Amino acid sequence: MPDFDVLVLGGVGIDTIVQVPTLSVPPGDFLPVAPIRDYVAHSGNGVALGLHALGLRTKLADFLGADPLGELVLRRYAELGLDFAHLPAPNGTPRAVNLVDAEGRRFSFFDGRHPADLALPPEFYLPLLARARHVHVAASHAIGAFADARRLGVTTSADIHAWDGDNPWALPFLEADLVFFSGQAAPERVDEIMHRVLDLGSAQVVVATEGAAGSRVLTRVRPQVQRFPVATPERPVVDSNGAGDAFSTAFMSRWLAGAPIEDCMLAGAVSGAYACGAAGTHQDLISAQRLNAAIDRAAAAVSA
Repeated sequence: MPDFDVLVLGGVGIDTIVQVPTLSVPPGDFLPVAPIRDYVAHSGNGVALGLHALGLRTKLADFLGADPLGELVLRRYAELGLDFAHLPAPNGTPRAVNLVDAEGRRFSFFDGRHPADLALPPEFYLPLLARARHVHVAASHAIGAFADARRLGVTTSADIHAWDGDNPWALPFLEADLVFFSGQAAPERVDEIMHRVLDLGSAQVVVATEGAAGSRVLTRVRPQVQRFPVATPERPVVDSNGAGDAFSTAFMSRWLAGAPIEDCMLAGAVSGAYACGAAGTHQDLISAQRLNAAIDRAAAAVSA
């Protein structure tokens, strides 16, 4: 048996959340807002914490700065018991400033401070990869792991976020077996982009999330896009930060267990809706028990 159900590589940083009335610049030169807070965040963090909360044996590995932001990260993981390995980040811990409006929608300014040629050394991640059943690659500095995972027979996943179908930055991530992305960048071309993911890469499954519009899935064994509705939130929507990661972790937990794709999509939708009910990024993580109960309620509401 592998030591880890999932190894997550990259994607650790800090989100600074600013609550604003609307996602626009108001007149004048200042605006009083709610208290501004820092959260341990970014996509690899969200996937690792989400899987850990769902009971999967999870290992996270990344670069981390020897700075106050890095100390926040280490303290958070120690509190939650997440297994984390790290190397020194030459330019410090990455961060983003996220504006969140009154309806929970967000826009993120990501500083991207890692050098363009930064890469996790194989001697760091290979011993971990050899002990994992699945690896989720969450950052460009970890893309070397795709070839190694394929050689070792380890399945892979990646999130290419709001990809427009053309920007070349995402192309290396299309080597993953399971690819997630957000349809926000080109909502009128979501189906086209999904087929492009399959045509250009190795993915067996591609999932597109569309916020309140629901989600879609396309597989190599079923070349027609399937659409799924959004799960009705069981509590008021306050912040969409981390909703995509919550979707992918719940989906992945079912996918790794061999569940039908429809069950994976329902789990993702329920988990994503749950995440929108908590302020901040990756603060309120759904447990396996709570996810199962919410899925039962969602399924009952559909059949009623």
